[in-house]
Amino acid sequence: MFTFLLVVQAIIGALLVTVILMQRSEGGGLTSGGGSPGGLMSARGASDFLTRSTAVLATLFIAMSILLAVLAATRSSSTIDTSLARDPAPVQAPATQPDQAAPPVVDQAPANAGEEADIPLAQ
Repeated sequence: MFTFLLVVQAIIGALLVTVILMQRSEGGGLTSGGGSPGGLMSARGASDFLTRSTAVLATLFIAMSILLAVLAATRSSSTIDTSLARDPAPVQAPATQPDQAAPPVVDQAPANAGEEADIPLAQ
C-alpha cells in the first residue's frame, strides 16, 4: 500500500511540474490564439484550465505528502525500530549458584567389585 501511494505521489509530482512549466510567465495560457474565443483551449480557457489543474494537483500533492508521512511514522519496518521494540530473550539461570562450586566428580570402583571374584584389585 505504501509503495503504491509513493508511486502515485511521484506521478502527481511529475504532472504538477509539467502543468507549471506549460504556463506562460505573464499569466497567459498554453496557446497564444486559435480556436474559438469561448472554447476551453482558447488563450483564456487554457489559462483557466492550467490554473485549476495546478491548484488541484498541488492540493493532491500536499494531501498525499501528509498521508505518506503518517503512514511512514506508523509503519515499523526499520531494523532499528524492531530490534528495540522486542523484549530480550529470557536468560536461564545456571544449575548451581555462582558462589557454590559443583561437587567434584570422583571415579570410584564399586565397593563390592573385588569380592565376587575374590581377586585383589591392586597388587
